[in-house]
Amino acid sequence: MRSSFAKSIYVGAAVLGLAGLSAVTTTTASAKSYATAGAYTALADKSQNVTVTGTNAIYSKPGTVKGAKVVASKKTVAKLAASKKSSDTFYAYGTKTTNRGSVYYKIVTMDKKYRGYVYAGKTAGTFTAGIKAAETTTAATTPARTTGYYLKDVSKNTLWTAPKNTDIHAKKVSLYGAAKTDPFTVDKAETKTKEGSLYYHVTDSKDSSISGWIYAGKGYDTTITDNTKQDLGGLSLNIAAATATPDNSVNVVYRDGAKTVSTMTWVNSPAANTKPTKAGDSVDGLKNVSGNTLSQFVTNNVPANYKASNIATATTGVKFGNTIYVDMTAAATSKVSFVVDNLALDTTSGKEVTQKQADAVAGKLTAGTSLTSKDITATLSSAAKDELSGVKGTQFSPDQLNKIVAGITLGNGTKTYYASNGDAYHYTFAITTKTDKDGAKSNTFATDNRLAFPGDTLKASVTATLTHGAATTAASDNSWIA
Repeated sequence: MRSSFAKSIYVGAAVLGLAGLSAVTTTTASAKSYATAGAYTALADKSQNVTVTGTNAIYSKPGTVKGAKVVASKKTVAKLAASKKSSDTFYAYGTKTTNRGSVYYKIVTMDKKYRGYVYAGKTAGTFTAGIKAAETTTAATTPARTTGYYLKDVSKNTLWTAPKNTDIHAKKVSLYGAAKTDPFTVDKAETKTKEGSLYYHVTDSKDSSISGWIYAGKGYDTTITDNTKQDLGGLSLNIAAATATPDNSVNVVYRDGAKTVSTMTWVNSPAANTKPTKAGDSVDGLKNVSGNTLSQFVTNNVPANYKASNIATATTGVKFGNTIYVDMTAAATSKVSFVVDNLALDTTSGKEVTQKQADAVAGKLTAGTSLTSKDITATLSSAAKDELSGVKGTQFSPDQLNKIVAGITLGNGTKTYYASNGDAYHYTFAITTKTDKDGAKSNTFATDNRLAFPGDTLKASVTATLTHGAATTAASDNSWIA
């Protein structure tokens, strides 16, 4: 086929002459013509953030110009269009228009991975194809708490002039002169449009020249009272601990016989009013960033399912640079279940409940009903909670059981019951007591649980008293209730 095509050219040339041959070859060349691009125009103050639509590839030059190479294929661009990463947002900063009227924009991803020209339609200054204008952030609600924040770990999350990857010009803020003890104040909040991640704008309360945006995790939660459990990303409500050295720390080894269970390090607070310390100095009276002395720190960090026996001794006379050893034995922790064994009607509140009224109440409790943390409000003293944990395999002593029940305070039930006429009622609860021959009152908790071991569920018999009015509840720690 190729040979006969060549022969036809030579025959045509002989018949038509050189002029005819020239006309044939000119037509062949023009079949592969390219567009030409006009001068590059920087968008300057009209530069803006954009997202790709996924319909057009990105080229090194306007796509119809000779020599244009594919920077990102249409398939790749489609993935970038669907991406939930701010780094895949683009910034449009220049434009070229071809002699055919096609407008191309010069764009680059926030992470600088992709850079090139994308077709955007036939009208300069507008996007009708390829890309569309984008808002990279959305205003969020400023937290209820705006002061007393500290930078947690700037090697992981630091300050930016704009939330990271939402502005092509965003850069890290210099923290020169900022101390770990400097508190920061929040004045604005934004979320990234793509990820939805939250950022706070913060300012150093001791140096207003240090300010910027930082990842704020889930943000300040007013329902969380333990500040150590707040998820604030790069921020904390406690001063970040200093790096442990022999001059400011004590190593703590928790051991069960010859077996090391865990190790921890207590580090003196780097607060500005704390005097510099050195190895060999006493740690007495000093606290870490959470406000805990060495003894408190050791107590709070005893590994789960163990009970320490020598904390007081191990934490006495300790000096910086020391390693202390905390002896432990395997332990287990019990919970308390409440069982209704006595029913009563309120006769003391000034508004007595009669038997006739009680009979009209639907769904009342019955003897033998087991109550959960959803049915009852109760508190347990810290001393009693300590007694719930004991050496594994060693029975509770009567003294331990009496201390546990003495630390229980029962409140109202959490449910409201209604009579047939619409009146509301609720229950109040109390540990059931009996009157001894000498007139003294006592409960049966110790005898009911005399065979129990740490780890077993302990039974507490309660009296449920039906009372006028809807239930009112208060938040309480119910982790010890079975």
